[in-house]
Amino acid sequence: MGFVAWILVFFLLLSAIWTFWRVKHRNIPCPTALIPLLDNPFTRNYHKSIVARLDLSPGLTVLDAGCGPGLLTVPIAQIVGPQGRVLALDIQAEMIERAKARVKEAGLDNVDFIVAGLGAGKLATNAFDRALLVTVLGEIPDKPAALREIYSALKPGGTLSVSEVLPDPDYQSASKVKAMAAAAGLRVKQKFGNFLIFTLNLEKP
Repeated sequence: MGFVAWILVFFLLLSAIWTFWRVKHRNIPCPTALIPLLDNPFTRNYHKSIVARLDLSPGLTVLDAGCGPGLLTVPIAQIVGPQGRVLALDIQAEMIERAKARVKEAGLDNVDFIVAGLGAGKLATNAFDRALLVTVLGEIPDKPAALREIYSALKPGGTLSVSEVLPDPDYQSASKVKAMAAAAGLRVKQKFGNFLIFTLNLEKP
């Protein structure tokens, strides 16, 4: 079998695995075993662009929903500074422990942590200037409830930033995100990227 044929077989196998995961394992959080794969040159550049799109400034309060091991929690907390506050939320206790360790290593004390799922009613109302869901929305079983809770948790004029990227098996299209956001009362403020990788900033009126 030639090189091109091997490449074709590889991509066909990858496509089959992706399809199987998308069909059989929907609404399942990213396994903690994959944490080492989440911190790489691509994700670092990707995360920098996401943080830049949040339009952060010192003193803001931010909800990092589905924070995972805290890859975005730390740079966000550094930008909002001592006068600001970040709430790192994840449904997996092990992810929260990893995030706590990363925050401690960075010497930050403006981050709070909560083990909870979105839509469970654990968030205070009118509490956040910004919220973000980075490749998380597709993992949430009750997406409408989650978006309604975030809407309630945002301050008037606050922004929810939703980022999606292919080939994430839980990828949500921009049109689907817009429709769900509108149903929750959020309106599109900005869009960055394309169908492969995008960020939608959604505003609470």
